[in-house]
Amino acid sequence: MGNASRPFRRIAYFLCLLSVLLLTEGKKPVKPKCPAWCTCTKDNALCENARSIPRSVPPDVISLSFVRSAFTKIPEGSFLLTPSLQLLLFTSNTFDVISDDAFMGLPHLEYLFIENNSINSISRNTFRGLKSLIHLDLRGNAFNCDCKLKWLVEWLGSTNATVEDIYCESPPEYKNRKINSLSPKEFDCIMTEFEVYQSLPYQSLSVDTFSYMNDEHVVIAQPFTGKCIFLEWDHVEVMFRNYDNITGTSTVVCKPIVIESQLYVIVAQLFGGSHIYKRDIFANKFIKIQDIEILKIRKPNDIETFRIAEDWYFVVADSSKAGFTTVYKWNGNGFYSHQSLHAWYRDTDVEYLEISGKPHLILSSSSQRPVIYQWNKGTNEFVKRFDIQDMEDAYAVKHFKVKEDVYICLTRFIGDSKVMKWGGSAFLDLQRMPSRGSMVFQPLQINNYQYAILGSDYSFTQVYSWDAEKAKFVKFQELNVQAPRSFIHVSIDKRDFLFASSFKGTTLIYKHVRVDLSA
Repeated sequence: MGNASRPFRRIAYFLCLLSVLLLTEGKKPVKPKCPAWCTCTKDNALCENARSIPRSVPPDVISLSFVRSAFTKIPEGSFLLTPSLQLLLFTSNTFDVISDDAFMGLPHLEYLFIENNSINSISRNTFRGLKSLIHLDLRGNAFNCDCKLKWLVEWLGSTNATVEDIYCESPPEYKNRKINSLSPKEFDCIMTEFEVYQSLPYQSLSVDTFSYMNDEHVVIAQPFTGKCIFLEWDHVEVMFRNYDNITGTSTVVCKPIVIESQLYVIVAQLFGGSHIYKRDIFANKFIKIQDIEILKIRKPNDIETFRIAEDWYFVVADSSKAGFTTVYKWNGNGFYSHQSLHAWYRDTDVEYLEISGKPHLILSSSSQRPVIYQWNKGTNEFVKRFDIQDMEDAYAVKHFKVKEDVYICLTRFIGDSKVMKWGGSAFLDLQRMPSRGSMVFQPLQINNYQYAILGSDYSFTQVYSWDAEKAKFVKFQELNVQAPRSFIHVSIDKRDFLFASSFKGTTLIYKHVRVDLSA
């Protein structure tokens, strides 16, 4: 600005005083010592002939410089009273914050130099309103290249201004990397979490979801009241509400199955036998249509429904000393006993899955290792194949898939629960998780996120998230659920929920939320 005309010098000095007052928020400005490389105007507030300004800058621009000033930040709207500025320079100052809209009201600013200050991050909308910017210099600042700086990387890729090379100071994996060459894809800034959304004032065992009449529904088994509670989504109140019940005795499982648009519910009870109900849409209620043979199913503990070819089935795991785990088949009018898998093994859980495209069942038992059965097309029955080795006392087995690979989560009440991977001829150990009173280890997928939730009767429930690079689960979040027995994902109204049953406390509904750390 040394060659600027006298009127320009007066204007610049006046603008300088205004800006200094704004930046010091009304406090008495500190007179910085003018460095040797420039000539200072009155009160050392304005420096001219700064050698750091490129020669390409025209000599008659209206400029303003702050060198070794005492202000700690550049707040919003600092230059609203100086709209004619064309060049701003901040060198060797102590401020570490540049607020959103700090340079708002500078439509003619073309050159901005912010070098050798204490800045480690810049607000997302710092440069908003700089329509004429053609040169930006941010050198000499200790930038922390985390998600809060992702916007700058995106902005650098879209701006027409020339930007001098700037570098990361932290974190260690980014130290000395050129920010100008980073890609937004290098920043993983989306995280998820489960937060409590709704509480249901009753204990529960099983929770299942089903699609019926173009809507999503949830059914919950209440062991102490003996009810199956049916919930639907209230689109107005934006919460789940009860719309019907099936009343029984000591209900442990309420399993829905929809066949040709008709809803059936298999209700497993510890006392009074187990039954099948049908939804009567004209009477708008559930009607019992069938009893399940009590000689085979004495103490049901789990039910799984599945379809092979065109036929529908369900299987009941019986945990009594004299019962039979039994497969039932739909014949068009009801379900009939199709196959008893084995007797007197006190099965606690049954899981249907496909391995290499073939239907399989895995039975968990308190008296033996988990047993794998494979469907035989010739006999239309399941045939025992082998046990899962080194996994005695597995209470339950649940499966999930990552791409084409099949995995299982095996629950132990005390000891180590396991994650195993299908290796072509057997399941192989992949990972162990300490169990403290665990009766559920449930894998579930929400959109592109794969989780596994390990419940506990004695401590917090552990949520694990699948790490694709490590090909295993990593700790993700803790949930406070009393004696959880089942977890299930419900997707409705573009929202994702996690239902957590509780044998001793209230049933909880968590919302799965996405948080953008770069916002």
